[in-house]
Amino acid sequence: MVSFPNAKINIGLNIIGKRADGFHNLETIFYPVAIKDAVEIVENKNAFTDIVFSSTGNIVDVQDDDNLCVKAVHLLKKDFELPPLKIHLHKNIPMGAGMGGGSADASAILLLLNKKFQLNISTEKLIEYALLLGSDCPFFIINKPCFASGRGEVLQQININLSAYKIMIVHPCIHVNTGEAFAQLNANNFSPAGELAEQIKMDISQWKHNIKNDFEDSVFKKHVTIKEIKEKLYNEGAIYSAMSGSGSTVFGIFSLDADTTNIKFPSHYFCQMV
Repeated sequence: MVSFPNAKINIGLNIIGKRADGFHNLETIFYPVAIKDAVEIVENKNAFTDIVFSSTGNIVDVQDDDNLCVKAVHLLKKDFELPPLKIHLHKNIPMGAGMGGGSADASAILLLLNKKFQLNISTEKLIEYALLLGSDCPFFIINKPCFASGRGEVLQQININLSAYKIMIVHPCIHVNTGEAFAQLNANNFSPAGELAEQIKMDISQWKHNIKNDFEDSVFKKHVTIKEIKEKLYNEGAIYSAMSGSGSTVFGIFSLDADTTNIKFPSHYFCQMV
């Protein structure tokens, strides 16, 4: 059984404050985009190993036991009898890019196992499992535009549709460490709660002046290249541009009739229009 988990971008990302558990409260808009991986699970009959994991495409630079796809299987095996499995991941979504690729893959595994073995797990329970794998994994169970709060796991579907626009996704092959990005945040610059929920209701032409990603200040200081991508997208006519998540992907939203054919980035960048 095969699934094609998609990436996401963050429209706005406000850090509200530090929590007692060491995490941060945030507010953001998760928006799914059609850049996809592929994951396949098949029963591995007569196997001596519970899980055999393989991958192609972009290099998955983690040990198998630390891979979120494998962790997703182990999570369900605690509560359900599952046979030995083969998992294959074809990785296309850039890693360490703020696009949620690993989280999307893990959530896809939960959904695939539920369907293939008729486990009858409710959506609410799948979201609970997903949260044990990562803060943004629950979004990929819903996989519709959502306003997210808490650590990113408190989700409310919202009515936002960008199908009347085209979105250019640019990843400069720079890995931004999420933990380091959080560590560099300045508590004096945290955003007020509720601000983004109102700003997203504005006309898209007003987003540029109102909706921000609180990670950009610190990430841009360390990686000027990422800042330059955002500036270039605006110079080329983007209506709105921002870094996604903690980086390093930057996206630009353009009108459908905008001429984007001559927007060029270095050949080693991941650059795709969706």
